[in-house]
Amino acid sequence: MAFDYKKEYKEFYLPPKRPVIVDVPNINYIAVDGTGDPNEPDGEYKAAIGLLYAIAFTIKMSYKGKHKIEGYFPYVVPPLEGLWKQSGGHVIDYTHKENFEWTSMIRLPEFVTKEEFDWALCEATEKKQMDFSKVKYFNYSEGLCVQCMHIGSYDAEPKTIQMMNDFVSEQGYVVDFSDIRRHHEIYLSDPRRAAEDKLRTVIRHPIKKY
Repeated sequence: MAFDYKKEYKEFYLPPKRPVIVDVPNINYIAVDGTGDPNEPDGEYKAAIGLLYAIAFTIKMSYKGKHKIEGYFPYVVPPLEGLWKQSGGHVIDYTHKENFEWTSMIRLPEFVTKEEFDWALCEATEKKQMDFSKVKYFNYSEGLCVQCMHIGSYDAEPKTIQMMNDFVSEQGYVVDFSDIRRHHEIYLSDPRRAAEDKLRTVIRHPIKKY
């Protein structure tokens, strides 16, 4: 049975449809930084996702080749995630997606060291004849956060976010955005296959004691 991070760490990937507080540990990712509207058909964001999945599956399928990763175990590639902000502040304006600054990322299994990531980068570059120079090994220490399962379109997120803000205030916390601690989304649905009103997205915000 392949290890599935969503099922094994439900507290981080399958929260209820009401806000909860979690303490997120250090996690390693493959990541790509970029800017602009994620909905552009041939835009930077779509290209970044292609790069991430190419590296993710190079690592996942490595057991079939000559290169053996120490500690490797069969696993399900974790869901796509994104850190988002906009220039001029930390409030997300969904009417101006062209102003997004984002980090698109996929969690790495614990056995993937920086050295194994470098191997995967070289392997994918050679096999696919593509430029993977934008892909980085990214350690993210998120810490104390509030999160909630959002059901529906991405543009409808403000209602869920307001519910999260109200909960945070009631619990004696404040949202703690910075250049590093950002609006975080985890995509559990494929928008190409799921109806817009059925999309499941984990929304996570950093917080601190008031």
